[in-house]
Amino acid sequence: MTEVRKNKSFANVNHPEEEKAAASAATGEDGSINGEEFHWQIVARILFIYAKLNPGQGYVQGMNEIVGPLYYVFANDPKDNWSDHTEADTFWCFTSLMSEIRDIFNKHADSDRATGIVSLMNRLLGILSKEDYELAQQINLKQGIKPHYYAFRWITLMLSQEFSLPDVLRLWDYLFSDEHRFEFLLKLCCSMILILRDDLMSGDFASNIKLLQSFPDSIEYSHVVARAKTIISSGGGGSS
Repeated sequence: MTEVRKNKSFANVNHPEEEKAAASAATGEDGSINGEEFHWQIVARILFIYAKLNPGQGYVQGMNEIVGPLYYVFANDPKDNWSDHTEADTFWCFTSLMSEIRDIFNKHADSDRATGIVSLMNRLLGILSKEDYELAQQINLKQGIKPHYYAFRWITLMLSQEFSLPDVLRLWDYLFSDEHRFEFLLKLCCSMILILRDDLMSGDFASNIKLLQSFPDSIEYSHVVARAKTIISSGGGGSS
């Protein structure tokens, strides 16, 4: 699985590499201690079973970043009788979520007008152009910074790599409670670009690429959400 951003709030579920290191030092050839599995083993099994049950899609890099926050929530449930079912609950929710976003991970559906990743990035660019035409022209046409360079990860991983884990969970609360959640995701992405407007308008290609691919930690998720709601209220990019 790909490396994820480490977060201090991820207290009870360690980074996979850390657990693998602990496993190698423990007794038991299967990497377990006293017969108990490590979190990374359970997550790997969830992804493996999903891939086996969906041979037409299989495992695609990035799915681990989608399942991670889900697993974290269930694994850290304060009620032991609920957390005991972490693996089953995570698998069910992950499968349900993937049924909505599977086309994003399917290269054969990249250009699908409704759900393909290329279409979604083009829609994001359309929303940005409507909200700030000058900014859209600056980064997309004048500097040639296409959405593929930054928005591909934003959309496919649902912003799970752009914010700290606690903020990702809060953002996902907003997304999953919205009937038009993926339209709202595009508004959030547009909001992130608009918030960086001053820097993007004054920066060159290299600095802007770096900025968009490493969204500043200093910007609060609540600011991004508030700006996205402003886009919605203005009717930007359609209703949400």
